[in-house]
Amino acid sequence: MNSYFILFIGIAIVSYIVQANLQSKFKKYSKMPLDNGMTGRDVAIKMLHDNGIYDVKVVSTPGSLTDHFNPTNKTVNLSEGVYNSCSVAAAAVAAHECGHAVQHAMAYAPLKMRSALVPFVSFASSWMTWILLIGIITVQSFPQILLGGILLFASTTLFSFVTLPVEIDASRRALAWLSTAGITNVRNHSEASSALRSAAYTYVVAALSSLATLVYYILIYTRSRD
Repeated sequence: MNSYFILFIGIAIVSYIVQANLQSKFKKYSKMPLDNGMTGRDVAIKMLHDNGIYDVKVVSTPGSLTDHFNPTNKTVNLSEGVYNSCSVAAAAVAAHECGHAVQHAMAYAPLKMRSALVPFVSFASSWMTWILLIGIITVQSFPQILLGGILLFASTTLFSFVTLPVEIDASRRALAWLSTAGITNVRNHSEASSALRSAAYTYVVAALSSLATLVYYILIYTRSRD
């Protein structure tokens, strides 16, 4: 078990470094203006229209780095610092979220799978902490409770890994379009790529952390059966 605690600490440190790096890069690239003066909102609308998507609205949402695409009401939600900003960072984020809208329009398989998992993962996230806690306490008497918690946690781990290709593909679509549409150029395209790559690392670390935690709970369960 000690080796797993060391692993958790290592993942926590890596996660902190990745998050700090992401914040640093977005702060830096948020001060780097686009040559064409387009805001995040402008970039999002253009990318949607260039891909033949006219039924998705671009709206502003409170917070920082709260940007997301909502397939339910077909909205690209851009944080306040992205919606009105004409920076390289804003363009990269806006294009990335529109990449999800393009995936949705094309029925991209991994996105469909992730969307199908959302209801169950939402349920699992609400209950698994308590079930795992009770399961660990009563593992000798009622191991089934811990097993149930492990199954719920496994669904969230699966969701984390399914998310990886979805996010990577959205960034790939975003960067390709930013270049071909002339939103970015030789002077700032590498910065847009760096920003989205840093964001992708956060999903990789989250998935690995979830997997390590899942293995830890499985070890508790299997050792209780010995």
